[in-house]
Amino acid sequence: MNDGKPTGSQPTWWSRPARPARAAATAPTVPHPAPPLSLTKPAPAGAPAEPQAPAAAGSAEPVPRPTEPAPAAAGPAPAAPPLHAPDEYRTPPYGEPGPWAPAPPVQRPVATPPHGTAVPAAPPAYGTPQPSQWIQYDPWSSSGGRPQPLTSAGAPPARTAPRRGAWLVGALLLALLTGVLGGGVGAYIERNGGLTTVELPQAGREDTGRAPDSVAGIAASALPSVVTLHVSGGGEQGTGTGFVLDERGHILTNNHVVDPAGTSGDITITFSSGETAAARLIGKDSGYDLAVVQVTGVSNLKPLPLGNSDNVRVGDPVVAIGAPFDLQNTVTSGIISAKERPITAGGRKGDGSDVSYVDALQTDAPINPGNSGGPLVDSHARVIGINSAIRAADSGSGPEGGQAGSIGLGFAIPINQGKRVAEELINTGKATHPVIGVSLDMKYSGDGARVGEKAQDGSASVIAGGPAAKAGVRPGDVITEVDGRRVHSGEELIVKIRAHRPGDRLELTLQRGGKELTKTLTLGSSTGD
Repeated sequence: MNDGKPTGSQPTWWSRPARPARAAATAPTVPHPAPPLSLTKPAPAGAPAEPQAPAAAGSAEPVPRPTEPAPAAAGPAPAAPPLHAPDEYRTPPYGEPGPWAPAPPVQRPVATPPHGTAVPAAPPAYGTPQPSQWIQYDPWSSSGGRPQPLTSAGAPPARTAPRRGAWLVGALLLALLTGVLGGGVGAYIERNGGLTTVELPQAGREDTGRAPDSVAGIAASALPSVVTLHVSGGGEQGTGTGFVLDERGHILTNNHVVDPAGTSGDITITFSSGETAAARLIGKDSGYDLAVVQVTGVSNLKPLPLGNSDNVRVGDPVVAIGAPFDLQNTVTSGIISAKERPITAGGRKGDGSDVSYVDALQTDAPINPGNSGGPLVDSHARVIGINSAIRAADSGSGPEGGQAGSIGLGFAIPINQGKRVAEELINTGKATHPVIGVSLDMKYSGDGARVGEKAQDGSASVIAGGPAAKAGVRPGDVITEVDGRRVHSGEELIVKIRAHRPGDRLELTLQRGGKELTKTLTLGSSTGD
């Protein structure tokens, strides 16, 4: 029994024993509401002071022990009725566990530091002792529960991130250096074809011989006999082509090539080998547009063989050789595109004395100014014509006095006519022309060649005792055929007659008073200029 006095073994005051405090490392310091009030009595006078109970570990402030003695046990007191239903989420009495576990420490995220920056160690797992630099999460603190910085005064300062401008400058410098190097490498590759030596596949050496009837074979055979003429005199100069006729140095060319030299000009011959020699005029004829010059003191001349133009057929392959626009040793090829083309060339003097009449071979082998006088050869490298005229799109038919280019219509004097004239020029210095002894009305616009009523000087149009007079041709007759070939104009009749030699017999078909008559005559001769 207890007489109400305190003893040393039992407390004299009613109180609830304090729970041991949780370790500071596992739970934050959380202040709780004040404990429930207890009835207290003043201590008796002279009684020793009752020792205080130690404060709970981790409490915000010490808890005072009760000062009032507990009532005597007189039996269980009746329980007071509850004011309301129990609240399972109520705040537990001080020291009792609540329904919620203590909150783990809160870490405030920061930006990821640059490479090389020291990063603090990760926070320890929940429930383990924490270093002093981590701040506890205290929802009841004066900060209102806001997260605090993760570093404390004792933590080392974070490294400062490099400036963004430095990175940008470095990137620009790197791009500039890369561009310069790339441009240099690209330029080297473009100029040198790569970084390594390039060797392209190529055919080996082979036989350079060609078939004799090929263009290359014909050119190789004919070129040594073809020459280029440079003529000057009387304030004029010109360039043309010729070919060697014999070993004595006679060279055949066109009259309009040597005409600028006159009687005292200079004529220089350049051979295909590049050697040059002076030449002199032997003879020329404007009616046939042919001339012969001769070089002396030159050895090893190679004459070009002559063919027969009567054997030529349309479509035969031909090769033209010359110096177009002074481009020496030029070779072009084509075919005979037509025969017996009546053309007239010259006429620059205005009196008709320099007009040439040619019954020409037509070819599509390109002929240009400078080709005049050059050979037109067949597949056996034999001369069948002398290139003399071209048809220009803007100047009509005529000798190559202008600078018009080839349009595929070139004309050559048949070699049969050229051979006869060349022989006469070499032997006599003059060429003869076949004639019928009439004056033609060159203004007649009908079909055929009309014999004039009077000659230009007023004399008779039909020469007395001439070939036409002997055959019975009269003034006003219209000649329509020569040896069965149609004649459409006076120029064409002259061409057909000059295609023959003096002394040849011709059969003329003519119209007189609406009747067709046939006359046969023997050609006469006249000396040309």
